[in-house]
Order: sequence, then C-alpha cells, then structure tokens
Amino acid sequence: MTLQQIHESAEFLKAEGINHPETGIILGTGLGNLATCITKEMEMDYSAIPHFPVSTVEFHKGKLIYGTLSGKKILAMQGRFHAYEGYTMQQITFPVRVMKVLGIKQLLISNAAGSLNPQFKKGSLMLLDDHINLQVLNPLTGSNLDELGPRYPDMSQPYDRGINEHMERTAAELNITLHKGVYAAVPGPNLETRAEYRYLRTIGADAVGMSTVPEVIVANHMSLPVAAVSVLTDECDPDHLQPVNIEEIIAVAAGAEKDLTRLFEKVIGEL
Repeated sequence: MTLQQIHESAEFLKAEGINHPETGIILGTGLGNLATCITKEMEMDYSAIPHFPVSTVEFHKGKLIYGTLSGKKILAMQGRFHAYEGYTMQQITFPVRVMKVLGIKQLLISNAAGSLNPQFKKGSLMLLDDHINLQVLNPLTGSNLDELGPRYPDMSQPYDRGINEHMERTAAELNITLHKGVYAAVPGPNLETRAEYRYLRTIGADAVGMSTVPEVIVANHMSLPVAAVSVLTDECDPDHLQPVNIEEIIAVAAGAEKDLTRLFEKVIGEL
C-alpha cells in the first residue's frame, strides 16, 4: 500500500461522483441491510475500484455505497475484509485510508461478536469502550505514511469519547439496550476453545471477534474519530458451550440489526 495508490483510489471515486462525505460506515457480518436505508447516489463493487481488495466472505456483499442517510452524506462499506481471508493488514485498512482522504470526519463501525460477559445476552448491542488486540500483525507495520499520521500514534482513547457518549444518550432515548465493554480481536476464522474463552474473560474482554481493531488503529493513526458497536450473536460460556451454528449467528445479527439501524440513523443525523 502506498500513498499513490490511496490517492489514485480516492481520485477515481471523486470522478464517480463522491463529493465531501461526512461519515464513513463499515458494516459487518449480517449487518449489511442498513445500506437499504441510504438514499443512494452511487453503488459500486469493490472489484471496480482501483487497488481495493475484494470481500470473500459469503455474508459480505462487497459494495461501496455513497448517498444520504438522516440528511447527511455518508460513505458505507457493505462488507469488510479480514486477515483470515489472506489479506495483509494494510489491505484490510486501505478503504479507511481512502475514506479519510475523501473527507470523512468520523467513522462508525459495526461487527458481530461473541459475548464473554455473562450479563450481556445474545441479540443485544455492545458499545466498544476499549479493545485488546490479539491479532498477530499490525496495519502500521512498515514505513510510516507521514502525510497521514505519526510513527507512534497514541491509543489511550481509541474510541472517541464524544461519539460514545452520544451513542449512549441516543440508545437511552430509543429504549435500546446498549452495553459498554472491551472487545478482544483474534485472528480467526475458527471459533475459540473453552480454555480460550476463559482466558479472554480473565484478561478483561467482554466480547470477542475477528475484525474492527485494524480499522480502529488506522483511524487513530489519522486522527479520525471512530466508534464501534458489536451485535452480540452468541454467548460464549465455557461451562455450557454448544457447537456454533453460523446460520444461527447470522439470524441473531439480522434480528438485532433493527436496533442498530435506528441507533446509527439517529446518531448520524445529529453528528
């Protein structure tokens, strides 16, 4: 990934009609239907965009959408990339770089995650307050892109406090249960063992997933305010662990998407 490639992608998208988007959105597993609420001005497959990776996960549609949501210009990724697909961390986070160059002022991320906290039930939402990065590689490895951010970015507050407070107020107004907790990012694609779930809970994680943290690191590198919400799709109780059914996980995510959509729509309109 080079600065030239980032700017080439951005210039291509500008020529396709993307003009001053305000908010970027990344929609994770089973959460792509928020895109149906967008008044679309442009929709493009990732494969048509220079230097973009292509999503290989069957539940991710792999489209970039530009349009209006709650009266604001937004740029939404309907589907993301993961290390377990074989992509480098630089490829995974490339679209975030491009969105920042295109002018977004904040980034909202959603994902599906397993609940480690016994008080957080499946089907509910969790606002990320912090994270534990257990993925092996880092998107900032290699030569630093000085034009975009510092060599050693601070991560003392990875999730924007102002946006998080707005999320919590809005969830209360809408009567949506929104837990707040710590997200552990693991490489995947396999789910965890009983011992691994115990370990993750012991080190302070409330939920576990396979995404989000690389994008959050890059957003912080570029001083781009970011917030993230997990849909908790299963309960990872090591003492009563059942084999995971991916179709059930997708169904739970889809069921919770209504609340996530209401939350994101209202917050975006007020940012």
